[in-house]
Formats: sequence, structure tokens, C-alpha cells
Amino acid sequence: MAKLTIAVARSKAEKKAFMMLPFDIYKNNPYWVSPLLVDMRHMFGLNTMADALLGAKGKHPFYEYGQMKLYIAYKGGKAVGRIAAINNDRYNEYHKDEGGVGFFGFFECINDQEVANLLLDTAKEWLKNHRLTKMQGPASPSSSYDFGLLTKGFDDAPRVDMPYQHEYYQHLFTNYGLPCRQELLAYKMDAETIFNNEKLKRGAALVKKRYKVEIRPLNMKDLDNEVKKIKEIYNRAWEPLWGIVPLTDGEIDAYAEKFKMIAIPELIPFIYVDGKLAGMAVAVLDFNFILKDLKGKLFPHGYKIFTDKTKVEWMRVILLGLFKEFQGKGIDAVVYKHLIDAGLERGFKYCEGSYILKENEMMNRGMRAVSAEVYKEYKVYEMDI
Repeated sequence: MAKLTIAVARSKAEKKAFMMLPFDIYKNNPYWVSPLLVDMRHMFGLNTMADALLGAKGKHPFYEYGQMKLYIAYKGGKAVGRIAAINNDRYNEYHKDEGGVGFFGFFECINDQEVANLLLDTAKEWLKNHRLTKMQGPASPSSSYDFGLLTKGFDDAPRVDMPYQHEYYQHLFTNYGLPCRQELLAYKMDAETIFNNEKLKRGAALVKKRYKVEIRPLNMKDLDNEVKKIKEIYNRAWEPLWGIVPLTDGEIDAYAEKFKMIAIPELIPFIYVDGKLAGMAVAVLDFNFILKDLKGKLFPHGYKIFTDKTKVEWMRVILLGLFKEFQGKGIDAVVYKHLIDAGLERGFKYCEGSYILKENEMMNRGMRAVSAEVYKEYKVYEMDI
């Protein structure tokens, strides 16, 4: 019987092995898409001078408030699983009523319950040693990044910045004794169907006129000031939602740096109501369609992100947030209509709206109003430790 062990990934070589393990775990899966390795090197402290030219400078902004310990499981000397134990001080500062939540993330594992148990036990012990009372995940490394475990929709590649995992992972978690804490949904919208929805057209026009809704695209020539507005909106519009922690300035700056080369101003609009700033939306093209063939590497074929973007059929609405006083008025339908129309002009056929909490009835009602359907589901697990 092969010996099962676990070790901390400390050295650069060990951290690289941690980073590259998913390529082995998913080697026969046609749907998995590698994240950009430049992003992963930044996350694990392996970024290079060349990475800095792409915006991955210094420490990843997560480490302004979080700590992470990386572990690799070995069976018979071969790496067969990985996990990160994560302490997020910022989360616990904003969610004091939850009594100290720790996280596990970056979980990958062969289909072996013994390996999964060892990984989760190890993360749990680290969290307990940091005086945390609950273990939640997967969060890689937090709800602001890859969050949740895919439980429906395995026969489709993930949209940009969305997780993909093997179907058997949910059984590993359930068998370990991890109960579901929250369910998250991803909606699919057919752009042509929404464009031709006369009821939606009339309703959106009525709401737009009644509340004097104006939609202004992102001004790329004044990006610094636009990013300041984004910071204000994000931290006001999303703060009341479950699991949300306001992004730091460094995190928003990092996102802006990541997406500015592929940003489409009309898909990142600011929403005004009667002349007052009311919220914003962020939609991006699904460049996972291109990344799939790049295997995480921008060189030597990263130019395809620009040359092949006309072949992309999907876009993803990452954020749509309105200040509380403007919610429940149908303004979200106006914004989705704008995004779909702008997407169709650029050749997109489909749109994903994600994540949306299953318990957020107002948001789910808004999605149904634009003829969207749930096509992927995710779960976040949590247990007392």
C-alpha cells in the first residue's frame, strides 16, 4: 500500500509544484481551463520581472490582510492533492458575528477519500491553531476571487474568472462531513432572445423614462478617476450581501490592471438616476475561450487574446450593483438590456450572469425578468471546527 504523506509547500520549487498540480488532475478533462500562470505566480509569490510588466508587481494584494499556508499531499511519492489553509482578517473584521471563520481553498485532489480527508484535516488543524472556529470553502483565496464548488454544469468550460472542478469533489466534501452553507447560481442569457423580447423592451423603456435612467460607458481616457468611482460603488452596493468583504484599493487596482487591455467601455457602464450616480455594471468577454488553448501561458501565443476575440461568443456580467435606494425599481433590467444590446453589436451570442446567491430573491427575480435560466450551480461549504 502506497504511503500517504502531506507537506508544506515552502520553497519556490514546492510552490511551483503546488501551482502546476491541476494540470495533472485535469489532464484528461476537456472542459477545464487553466488560469493565467502570471496570476497564479503572483498569488503564490513566484512572480518574475517579466510578470511585473503585465501588472503582477510585488506582493499580491490579498496579503495586505490575509495569510495562507500551502500543503501538498503525496501518495507513493507522487503529488495527488493540494489545499491552502487561509486566515482572512478582513473577512472576520466585517463579519464579527460569525465568530471567526477560516477558509480552505485551491483544493485539488484525485478521486480518493483518504487523500481528501488528509488535506481537509490538515487545513482544519491549521485554522484551529489560529483560533478560528469555522472552516468555509472553497475560497481561493476569498469570495472576491474563485469561490464555491461547481455542482451543476460539468459539460461546459467555465466562463472567465469562474471555477471548474471535477464532479466527484462534491462527494469528497459530503463524505468528509462538510455541510452546504450557501448556494450560488450562474444564469445563461440568449442575447437574440432578449433583444427580441418586446415585453422587456417596453418595460425597460418605461423604467428608463420614469426614473430618468442614464447609462454612461467607462471613460478609458480618464481611467484613474473612473476607478475611484468603481471603488465607491463596489464598497457601497455590495456590502450587505452574504460573504462579501469590501475590496481594498490594491485589489480594485489589480482588477483594473488585469482587465483594462480587454475592457469594452460600453460593457462597463455607470448608471445614473435623475443625474445621480446610482451604480454600475461590469461585463467582459469570455476570454477563457482563448485561454483554453494557451494552457495558462501568455507567451508565445498571448496575442490571440486580441486577434481571436472576434471569435468569442460569450460575455460574462461579473458585477451589477445599485445603491440601496435605487434597488427594486426594475433598473437592473434596463442595465441588462443595455449590456445585451451592446454585446450583440460585438457579435456575442450568449451572456452569463454570475454569481447570484440562491437566497437573493430580488436578483433572481431580475434574472427571470430578462428570460435568463440557471445553467450552473455552486456550493460553499462550512463546518464548525
